[in-house]
This record gives sequence, C-alpha cells and structure tokens, in this order.
Amino acid sequence: MARLLVHVEGSTEEVFVNDVLREHLIARGYHSVSARMPGNARLRRQRGGIRGWPSVRRDIANHLKEDPACIATTMVDYYGLPQQGDEAWPGRAEAARNQTGRKAACVEDAVLKDMTSAMGRHFNPRRFVPFVVMHEFEGLLFSDCAAFSRGIYRPDLESEFRKTRDQFQTKKSTIRQTTRPPSASRLSCPDMRNRFSATSRCWRSGWPASGPSVPTSTAG
Repeated sequence: MARLLVHVEGSTEEVFVNDVLREHLIARGYHSVSARMPGNARLRRQRGGIRGWPSVRRDIANHLKEDPACIATTMVDYYGLPQQGDEAWPGRAEAARNQTGRKAACVEDAVLKDMTSAMGRHFNPRRFVPFVVMHEFEGLLFSDCAAFSRGIYRPDLESEFRKTRDQFQTKKSTIRQTTRPPSASRLSCPDMRNRFSATSRCWRSGWPASGPSVPTSTAG
C-alpha cells in the first residue's frame, strides 16, 4: 500500500483532503493520505493561493525523493495557474487555446512531462499523477444543495443554492468570465466567507460521492 501526498493550493482544499477524502481513499487501498500546501511550514499563515510552478515542483520533487514508495498528486484550480514568466505552469498558456474539455489534460500532461524530466531517467512517472480542477473548489459544494445547506447550518438556503446551480446545464458547461475571476461570482450569503471550515460537515451530513451537475468556471 502506498502513501499519497496531495499538494493543494490553500487551507480549504487541505481540510477537504485531510477530513473528507482521506478516509475515502484509505478505504481503497492507500496506506495514508495527507494534504500539503507548498511552502515553508513556518510561514503557514502566509501561504495559500497557487504558487509558481518552479516552487511547487521543488516541493513535490523533495517529497518524492524523501519517500521512494509514495505517490504524489495535486489539487489546483485551473483558473489561477500562472501562464507567463518564470512562475508559469507547463501547458497553461497552450491550454487557453484548447477546447474546454482538453484544458486540464493539457496542463496535466505538460506538468507530468516536466516533473519526469526534473526527477531523472530512473523516476517512475506513475508516482506522480497531477490533477487540475476546472472549477473553483466552491463549485463542488453545489453537487448536493441540501447537504450544503445542512453543513453550514442554514437549511433555509437550500432553494437559493438550487437556483444558482440550475443556471448551468451540466458540469461540462462553461461560465465565461470575461471581466472578473470565478471567485467574484460566488453566491452572496451572510457570513459565508467565514464558514468554509464547515466543508467537512457538508459531506459528513450525507453528501453522496457523486451528485448532480456542478457549475464549472473556466477562463480561457
């Protein structure tokens, strides 16, 4: 059984992996599952957000070298990946020119190729499985509006959540954000921004492993 390290962009994803996905994945054969935010642990409060690829690659490579039996993956939002300059993620600029269904795969393929090259010819590429999310994490909350409302102790908001979700046909649909990032279009709700720590409670209150379509945000 392998150890799985999930490199995430922020504390919300870190809680989701450690409190929700861990149990699910361990039940499917992993020895242990843990999330890591790239960067110096002593500067934890200053971390969060998508870092440049060179920094992320260094952290992932170090973890792969420290534990030759571990498997590493990522959970990062496509929208915020740097496209240009020294911080750019492999494949991100090219992905912007692709069809929606190929954007994430374009970045994943390029990132895997770059990591494999950085690790050397003896590296087994099956030990790194990059995952790029085509929508912000909050989009996952709409996969079960009833569980979402229960998880934040606001069952009265279920109908509002459903109205928001029903604006989009399927999770393959694209919300074209031409003037602002996806985060600017989040559902407005009293004290919502301060209550994302309730994410785990949403799943634990009966959230299914798969659900209805999820709004998908992409940006070129």
